Amino acid sequence: MSEAPGGVADLRPLERAREQRAWYWYDWANSAYTTTIGTVFFGPYFITLAENAVGENGRFAVGMFSLPPGALFFWLITLSTILSALLLPPLGAFADRRENKKALLGVFAWTGAAFASLIFFATGDNWQLAAVGIVVGNVCFGAAGVINDSILPLISDEQERDRVSSRGWAFGYLGGGLLLVINLVVFLGHDAIGLDEGLAARLCMLSAALWWAGFTLIPFLRLRNHQPQHLVPESGGAIRQSFGQLFATLKDLRRFPMALTFLFAYLFFNDGIQTVIASSAVYGAEELGHSQTILIGTILMVQFVAFGGALAFGRAAAAYGAKQVILFGLVVWMLIVTAALLLPAGNIPMFLVLGAAIGIVLGGTQALARSYFSLLIPKGKEAEYFSFYHAMDRGTSWFGTATFALVLSITDSYRPAIFALVVFFVVGGVLLLKVDTERGIREAGNVAPAVI
Repeated sequence: MSEAPGGVADLRPLERAREQRAWYWYDWANSAYTTTIGTVFFGPYFITLAENAVGENGRFAVGMFSLPPGALFFWLITLSTILSALLLPPLGAFADRRENKKALLGVFAWTGAAFASLIFFATGDNWQLAAVGIVVGNVCFGAAGVINDSILPLISDEQERDRVSSRGWAFGYLGGGLLLVINLVVFLGHDAIGLDEGLAARLCMLSAALWWAGFTLIPFLRLRNHQPQHLVPESGGAIRQSFGQLFATLKDLRRFPMALTFLFAYLFFNDGIQTVIASSAVYGAEELGHSQTILIGTILMVQFVAFGGALAFGRAAAAYGAKQVILFGLVVWMLIVTAALLLPAGNIPMFLVLGAAIGIVLGGTQALARSYFSLLIPKGKEAEYFSFYHAMDRGTSWFGTATFALVLSITDSYRPAIFALVVFFVVGGVLLLKVDTERGIREAGNVAPAVI
């Protein structure tokens, strides 16, 4: 063990390790929401509710547009991302002025879980209640994500960052996968336990909301408070102070051009990733004709493959640098959406292979993006910059879902809709190539890891 100045043993690495172990539990908690609700059950269940309202071949009249139930689902996700983009930056400025970030994490996670629980009560043709549940749930999920990501630089140094972020993502996939196993047993055995298929799906989604709320208690109880740093002096109440901090940071952004360039790269390639995730269950069911059982089994496989993928990407980053490994992941994503365009309907083995490919790059790409960005931002403004990180993603991620919905509406086919997402990975990769990592770390005043 190293010594601090004055000959006293330096306990900071042990304190960071304890906090890191507590922090991993939030990824474990929130991954259940992403997997069970966002990826597997909500899309098909919501479309069923919407079809009950207008009929299987009916369409919704929205202003001058006529939308099929499937497109309505994607426009709903688009609404939640736009709301997030508007709300997250002032939230980040507010959080950076607060010592007790773990309390904010709890508030947003528990509020999001409460609204997600409303989906359980949406039955028959009541798609409106399900819509409220998913929109507010998604907004709170994003807000909690800002707080959680802003804690990462507070509990790890630059050399540890990729490893800690990757382990968090990997741990999250284990949590999401474990609950999905339980839900798979419930859904497949719904007749044996006296449940109809709709009730079984609703119970599975309710379990994810409760899982998210329950396991958030661990980081809430075990993380420490960290004093804010480098605050902009502002008078007035909390809201006025937060907006003052936000405006000061916006003016200061030009001092960190590499962080800005990465933000633009991230908003494109993560937009593509999120749209693939959000559309995967609907694509598998509606275009490829796979049963809900096959879809759940594939997503379950993806969870456990992604666990290994996230850890492998973390180790690769230690050897080759996070930027190079992210670029490799983007090439794989381009191949995935191209393969999806050509995938034969009803071919289960090829669908599983595609799912495994997604699992390999899914967690690793996002985990390294989080840790890489943390190296490019100044200390004391973690929540603000991560709010831009999430807001840039969510503020433009409607491009992905809107592109998917638009192509679907024009062609009435999911195949060209999912292939259209390749442009997001291409543009994101080109922008990432323009990021000078060493310069960005130096501009932010951080310490460069051994391999960048």
